[in-house]
Amino acid sequence: MRGEAEKPKPTRFSSPLSLYSSLSSPPAQKEFVAPNGAAQDNPLRFFYNTVHSAQRRCREQEFYIYNVMQEKDHIFAAPIDRLGDFCFDHKVADVFPDMIKRSVPGYSNIISAIGMMTARFAQPHTQLYDLGCSLGAATQEMRRNLNQPGCRIVAVDNSAAMVERARNHLAAFRSDVEVELLEADICDLTIENASVVVLNFTLQFIDPALREVLLGNIYAGLKPGGVLILSEKFVSADDTVNELLIELHHDFKRANGYSELEISQKRTALENVLRPDSPEQHKARLKRLGFAHVDMWFQCFNFGSMVAVK
Repeated sequence: MRGEAEKPKPTRFSSPLSLYSSLSSPPAQKEFVAPNGAAQDNPLRFFYNTVHSAQRRCREQEFYIYNVMQEKDHIFAAPIDRLGDFCFDHKVADVFPDMIKRSVPGYSNIISAIGMMTARFAQPHTQLYDLGCSLGAATQEMRRNLNQPGCRIVAVDNSAAMVERARNHLAAFRSDVEVELLEADICDLTIENASVVVLNFTLQFIDPALREVLLGNIYAGLKPGGVLILSEKFVSADDTVNELLIELHHDFKRANGYSELEISQKRTALENVLRPDSPEQHKARLKRLGFAHVDMWFQCFNFGSMVAVK
């Protein structure tokens, strides 16, 4: 109304750091507007809540590091007389974080990028799938970055040991996002109303004769604009390059503390269960199924990740 003093506009701060630096001379106004637009009565309360939230995330990470990642991978450290096929049993589940970190170059970068792409591609009131979820690292990153309403994540693995550990892992993190964790064969799963599907080093363990059928089911269940994130170990069509990439990968494992015996025995154990395709095979198959945009977004040695958008 006319004659009334104009209400002062609240001070905005671009970050908690800029807020902290201003506390030596706090603003006269009592109202504070946080970066997300929410009004707060007290800027100190906003700062406290921000710091408290960061501390909570650090405690969650510490729990994961000390309670999940504590066991070292020594599965192939001693000679094994009768070396069978590699399987995702309790022995592997117990050391899996250490194994994957020391065996797959760029794994942490891929997990982080899955979170980034979840934030970009997730659509409201849809489902997100982590197929072959192992201990739930990708599931957790999807959950952490999901910013759309009415979404749920379906995480699936056919290993009882992996599902058991994944359930404990995910329970250690607070989230309002619903996660359904299933012990099942992903080839028997119906994909529906999906905006994001992750196959993170999973397809390479599927029978080659079933891969196109599985990817076709994924394509059919994706909404327009939905994304498939496909991470795999690759084989190069050029034999010389392929041998080079294999040797570079073995050098990576040596640098991470694996012995020649461990490298050799694990390679033998994986021969019949991990059968990689070339990037060209992947691209041609995804295009054939109808994906509009397909390309490699990350590669380190003979490991990489592709993105396919419907």
